[in-house]
Amino acid sequence: MRKETQKLLVLSLLGFFSATLTAQQKAKKDTIKGLDEVVVTALGIKRQDKSLGYATQTIKSEEILRTQNNNWAQALEGKVAGLKIQTAGAGPLGTTRITLRGDISMNMGNNDALIVVDGVPLSGNKTGTGTSAYGAGSGGDLPIDYGDSFNSINPDDIESISILKGPTAAALYGSRGSRGAIMITTKSGKSKKGKVQISFNSYSSYDTVLKWPDYQYEYGQGTQQKDKNGNYYYSYGNSVDGINTGSTSSAFGPKFAGQYYFQYDPNIETQGTERQLWRPYTNNIKDFWQVGSNYSNSLAIEHSNETTAFRTSLTYLKNEWMMPNTGFNRFSAALSLDHKLSSRLKIGTKMNFSQTKSDNLPATGYNNQSISYFMIFQNPNVDLAWYKPIWKKGQEQLEQVHPFSSYIDNPYLIAYENLNGTNKKTITGNINISYQLAKNLDVVYKTGLEWNNELRTQRRPWSSANYAKGFYREQYIRYMDLNNDVLFTYKNKFGNLGFTASAGGNIRYHEYTMNDYRANGLNKVGLYQLSNAIQVEYKLPKPNDKQVNSVYALANLSYKNMIFLDVTARNDWSSTLPSQNRSYFYPSVASSFVLSDIFKIKSDQLNFWKLRLSWSQVGNDTYTYMLDKYYENSSFVGSVESPLLFQNPNLKPEMITNIEGGMDFTVLKNRLTFNFTAYQNNSKDQSVIIPMLYETGYNKRIINSGELRNRGIEMTLNAYPVKNKNFSWNVNANWSMNRNKILSLPEEFQGKPYTMASVGSVVFYNAVVGGSLGDIYGAGLVYSPDGQVVYDKDGLTLKSTDVNKIGNAYPKWRAGLQNEFRYKNISVSFSFDGQYKGMAYSHSHHKMSEQGKLTHTLAGRDNPGGLIVGQGVVQNPDGSFSPNTKGVSVSSYYGDYYRRANVETNSFDTSFIKLRDARISYSFPKSIVEPLKVTDITLALFGRNLWMWTKFPLFDPEAATLDDSTIVPGVEMGQLPQARTVGIQLNVKF
Repeated sequence: MRKETQKLLVLSLLGFFSATLTAQQKAKKDTIKGLDEVVVTALGIKRQDKSLGYATQTIKSEEILRTQNNNWAQALEGKVAGLKIQTAGAGPLGTTRITLRGDISMNMGNNDALIVVDGVPLSGNKTGTGTSAYGAGSGGDLPIDYGDSFNSINPDDIESISILKGPTAAALYGSRGSRGAIMITTKSGKSKKGKVQISFNSYSSYDTVLKWPDYQYEYGQGTQQKDKNGNYYYSYGNSVDGINTGSTSSAFGPKFAGQYYFQYDPNIETQGTERQLWRPYTNNIKDFWQVGSNYSNSLAIEHSNETTAFRTSLTYLKNEWMMPNTGFNRFSAALSLDHKLSSRLKIGTKMNFSQTKSDNLPATGYNNQSISYFMIFQNPNVDLAWYKPIWKKGQEQLEQVHPFSSYIDNPYLIAYENLNGTNKKTITGNINISYQLAKNLDVVYKTGLEWNNELRTQRRPWSSANYAKGFYREQYIRYMDLNNDVLFTYKNKFGNLGFTASAGGNIRYHEYTMNDYRANGLNKVGLYQLSNAIQVEYKLPKPNDKQVNSVYALANLSYKNMIFLDVTARNDWSSTLPSQNRSYFYPSVASSFVLSDIFKIKSDQLNFWKLRLSWSQVGNDTYTYMLDKYYENSSFVGSVESPLLFQNPNLKPEMITNIEGGMDFTVLKNRLTFNFTAYQNNSKDQSVIIPMLYETGYNKRIINSGELRNRGIEMTLNAYPVKNKNFSWNVNANWSMNRNKILSLPEEFQGKPYTMASVGSVVFYNAVVGGSLGDIYGAGLVYSPDGQVVYDKDGLTLKSTDVNKIGNAYPKWRAGLQNEFRYKNISVSFSFDGQYKGMAYSHSHHKMSEQGKLTHTLAGRDNPGGLIVGQGVVQNPDGSFSPNTKGVSVSSYYGDYYRRANVETNSFDTSFIKLRDARISYSFPKSIVEPLKVTDITLALFGRNLWMWTKFPLFDPEAATLDDSTIVPGVEMGQLPQARTVGIQLNVKF
């Protein structure tokens, strides 16, 4: 070995491998050597990837910052096999439903993966407005996406994300790790030895609507009303032409053909004195939306030496969303400090603070007060500008301008008066102390905190559709999740045998309270204070506390660094379970065999070959306060209400059993890496809420029952088709499929379906033995034996009382493809992803089809008499079938065929392909950089959701609905448009 010191160069390529090369090494320029990535696993333990007996995937900071997402989770879309990021299309904060390997719980809100930041597990707490997505005319409010604790994680501070995909990988996190875990490690400054480095990252991006429904602008408002001469006509209010036809929301009126009618005159706020040209306003929905913008600036300072590593950062983000007068501001601060007090004692801390403020976030759902509702009801002959005054002349804050229906709020009133504000402060952090007790023995103590304090406000002015005298609400939400861990670790090596053993414990305490004040009616218009209320409604805060005590142990064995065995065990005691069932134990075992070393078959063609096998059981507790009878707080001060849920003092823990196997291959001088994984998860004794007879005084109860099975396959591929000194091409691909089966249900159902969830009282997620989670049930068409649609004697579709399976909300498979090209200082990258099959019900499609707003409803309008004959058959008295010949009005036909209850005709295939992101960047050469006294300047153009192919007729095939606080996949209920984003980024390092 040469005497001079050999420098090491570590190349981290897209987060999939690392290669260590000596500076003196005479290796070919187009090879990648020595794959040996380090992965952050459960409890923050760092392990070599080849030693793991379960599937993981790591995403580096470069990937997360490539297209500057406001929400870090959206940067993972399409890049990780088996991972699904689902939003409700409900506004800029984009609360996410993050699942790994499909759903395993019959409770849709209980399938999210665990998020861990610097060893601190986040609670994932979501607080809704307490209202459902379908609420038109109900007199109440609607859901608002206020974001969750995950939103507060600043993408600029993330160093890497390790995805632990199955229960085995996350078993040491206990109940919360049963759905897998996403390990986020933030930056620490440890890599910048001996000098201070300052980094500045700035970007600006702009949002426009990616996809619109196919609106029709050939026919205007009306219901095929005819005048005394038998001609179609229009009249806003009664006129000499005929009775009023201007109050309907349907667009089955006269064709735009240059005629003149009495119409609404915004100058006098009633019917005009003269007939006006009957014309369409083709941008009377699209022009309401604006170009959204995002501006972000981040400054970080970091330094490290032999004993100390330090990093701090400040980030400010300003978002103005595509809907006018909506958006948010976010300020983030982070601190990381590691210090070596002595050769044995080390301390460290990481703290992250975030404050998100907004004067107004958009509401979502099918409700009078949502902009989605207005877009559905807007008619082709109505000018958007007619609404801009908001208030009638001389009636400011008293009477809004909504001339066509009192049930439809003015869109500008929705944007500028129906305000939904938030001021949310979040802190996550930890303090850790490690001490070496002996040569091979050390101990680590860590305390981690997640703390959230939020004030929400909702303002509704006088004359709003659901609040004639106005409304005001304040919600004070506070929660804390505190974890204390201690872990002893012993490491040694006995010849060819490596041995590591750890044992420790955890105490988790979760505390949650919400104060809710409502002013039902306002004495003085425009004054939003509780003291201005006609009536104040206030419920005492309901506690929601929980504690789990745990002990755990793990052992890692290795033989010649080519055979590895991991064994873990954990026991939990949960406060949500009865004393006799409170303690539950679960183990796991995982093994890894480096076959290329065992059989000594390494070559330039086969560089690495590993076999992975694992098995685990993971316990899970239940909801809080299910064991005894607890009275509910009443809106009447000083009183309580009897609960409607019957308690169960004998609840047991759920148990999930996982088996997983897979192989990893690296071939062609490490140019190509392929990973294959197959898995099966079985979940037993789920906490299931079932209905009861009202005569008992309750309407539901909770029991343990049911068994589910998830099976799936995941494949990932990483390749370098070209790599030389000046040019490289890197390809990453992933593919995954998941099949879910319901093996058993509660005996109480006796073969009948169990309704897990429903939306709008028309879409039902029914669990049937042999079926799958995500199965969508609802009313549909009736078919003859030869498959033709059956009509009744009136020419409308025959109605059935049966509820049938329409489809499944989840796709048959998902895939993603990423490419990166580097030429000298220029880098170009782009990413596609998509899914095959899956289905979603669209309520917006139902309503706009019923009202004749979409182009497919143009068929038949020019038929004689305005009649249409449905294609199908009618049943004769003798039971035979004959062709349907009965004509019905076009408006009646479409209103019936696409009625709300007909889930079948309003459900669509959600297959899609998206150009998820793209980026081109240029790093300035040293000849320019060094005279400026900086180390790096990079300028980039980027885009997200630039293109999409799909047959789904609404805004986004990845449809989901925010129903209170639960994101329900497979239902579009007042979805807001999806954004196409383009932007520019500047990164400077000093």
